[in-house]
Amino acid sequence: MLVLAPEFYDEIIAHAQGGLPNEACGLLAGETRGEERLVKGVYGLKNTDESSEHFSMAPQDQFRVISEIRKKGWVLLGNFHSHPSTPARPSAEDIRLAFDPSLSYVIVSLEGPEPVLKSFRILKGLAEEEAVR
Repeated sequence: MLVLAPEFYDEIIAHAQGGLPNEACGLLAGETRGEERLVKGVYGLKNTDESSEHFSMAPQDQFRVISEIRKKGWVLLGNFHSHPSTPARPSAEDIRLAFDPSLSYVIVSLEGPEPVLKSFRILKGLAEEEAVR
């Protein structure tokens, strides 16, 4: 289960909306407590692809964030990205590029009047929705 405080939810949604018309992306960090994955930091990054259909994060930005996460004693919990005009479910490309089954893959859909945030664990080409609290 991914545990996401309201302020971090708001931060993810704001970053997603701020990236329109393109996909927005970023990393999530925090602590694990048994089955709970407690988000303690949200790191919105630039979508270097500047595309409404896919995203990439600059390696130097990722390294900077990972360094900051380690200094705080946290771990990388996952990443997030938005779907400006499609549902909050992994696309075939999202599944193909999900290399680490230990991570949460959060997707924010902005296709409707209200944002929809869902999280997934992806293993061997199969995406399973995980609870978000």
